[in-house]
Amino acid sequence: MNRNFSRELDALIEKNKRENIVPKLMLHACCACCASYVLEYLSPHFDIYLLFYNPNITEESEHSYRKSELRRLIDEMKLTGKVTIVDCEYTESEYLDLVKGLENEPERGSRCSVCFDMRLKKTAQLAKDFGCDYFATTLTISPMKNSSIINSIGERVGESVGVSYLPTDFKKKNGYKRSIELSKEYNLYRQNYCGCVFSK
Repeated sequence: MNRNFSRELDALIEKNKRENIVPKLMLHACCACCASYVLEYLSPHFDIYLLFYNPNITEESEHSYRKSELRRLIDEMKLTGKVTIVDCEYTESEYLDLVKGLENEPERGSRCSVCFDMRLKKTAQLAKDFGCDYFATTLTISPMKNSSIINSIGERVGESVGVSYLPTDFKKKNGYKRSIELSKEYNLYRQNYCGCVFSK
């Protein structure tokens, strides 16, 4: 039976509201566009640590621009909850080393799963270091990404690191459509590839 990750997340949010709990969340952000709706949706319910960790972006200028757009969004967006940016060193060689031999894999293939695993492991480890209750990623908002695969990797990583993974499917409830609206509202840079040299 297919899980409804969006419904699971809503149930958890409702439970925390009833118990008057505001958990700490380490949220991996791939870019400002995807983060826009996710932050709008989650910031009333979590104290968010926003992590821009994307060594899959293989051009440093592209990486810097996406990071600056995310910072600008946080400065300009009227969010109801606390959002703290967590900085990470840019190490594109880390990604390229991990995907050696997978260069010819199709988009959404095993190379992408390796990439998800890399970014979620870092997010989970930082969540543990920061004493967060959960970790998650904005990646599930993309219609080009398989939410079931991302959630499966997140839950496995969470078990191994010892931090709860937040199940998500942010493209549900018109999340992707809303991210496009917010991107226009804040004049955000919308890239046409995920970031790696292979998708470009």
